[in-house]
Amino acid sequence: MKEKNNIEHFLNKINIGNNITIMNTMPDNSIDLVITSPPYDDLRDYNNKITWDFSKFKQVANQLYRIMKDGGVIVWIVGDKTKDGNKSLTGFKQALYFQKIGFYIYDVIIYEKAGSGPPHSKRYFNTFEYMFIISKGKPKTVNLLTDKKNKCGGMTTFSDVTRREKDGTLTKKGKKVINEYGIRTNIWRYNNGKGFATKDDIAYRHPAIFPEKLVDDHILSWSNPGDIVLDPFGGSGTTAKESIKLNRKWIYIEKVEEYSKIAEERIKGVESEGKV
Repeated sequence: MKEKNNIEHFLNKINIGNNITIMNTMPDNSIDLVITSPPYDDLRDYNNKITWDFSKFKQVANQLYRIMKDGGVIVWIVGDKTKDGNKSLTGFKQALYFQKIGFYIYDVIIYEKAGSGPPHSKRYFNTFEYMFIISKGKPKTVNLLTDKKNKCGGMTTFSDVTRREKDGTLTKKGKKVINEYGIRTNIWRYNNGKGFATKDDIAYRHPAIFPEKLVDDHILSWSNPGDIVLDPFGGSGTTAKESIKLNRKWIYIEKVEEYSKIAEERIKGVESEGKV
């Protein structure tokens, strides 16, 4: 068995190399949160330096189960390829494997994009991706975001609020005052594309980035200040950058050195702003 390093060996630094190899040297039960987006089937070639198949996915998933703390959460952001009119459903196959090895599929959140690519001539616009919220047992941190503005905020309901019981009967819960803001739904909409996902021009040298605000919302939802946040497919460094801004420790892993240079510049930028 390969000797494990102390987790401090990986913290707050760019780790370049194969994520399976690097995670194999990380200690058990050491990560609070993972926010990552693996390759979507073969929709990107990533400078022809990354090969990705279900066998490698399983190795990544197995390592994640080992290194996640009890109650730790993985945010797995993924889309599916369509070939010959047939959706691959790779994201669901991956989610089912996570479940098979002991994880809970705690929630499925839809990442709705404000902008989309050109439509297929015989399909509806594709404007979303899946965000599987995967936990190792019951999540130890759940900070639900309450930023959905209620149209009737501040008003009292006209009649009693009722709850439908298992046997079909209704239980009256009394009248209630409607809060100005409520818990958001599990469809999260973000502006995406150049100039919206981030203001860092260098980030767009990477072929697949996600919005900084999306990462912020997940960090706030599933972790606390001082927690360790890992991105094993580090890419342009968005997860690491936002972890710094929100006072979390971070671990960045990336195989393609050109992408790690992008992340390094973005991380230095936020550190120089004194936001550590």
